[in-house]
Amino acid sequence: MPTQIITTDDLREFKIELLDEIRNIVSKQKSDTTKKWLKSSEVRKLLNISPGTLQTLRINGTLPYTKIGGTNYYNLTDIEKLLSKNKS
Repeated sequence: MPTQIITTDDLREFKIELLDEIRNIVSKQKSDTTKKWLKSSEVRKLLNISPGTLQTLRINGTLPYTKIGGTNYYNLTDIEKLLSKNKS
């Protein structure tokens, strides 16, 4: 296998590419967490719960929601309040 020599320019270019990728990941995470309304699948993933558990939270009024068409939306603030209220 041939030997490759890595120069400081190669390292500098790698650093710039790596920082760009990190910035993209961080900006994507910020945009995901700044959403005001979440769909059911996002809430289930966020709380790590099953569809049945989410349905139970809806039915008993523990987690308020808004239904538009066939899609349920949950306010992120309501989810944060629920988590703070049930904090041990």
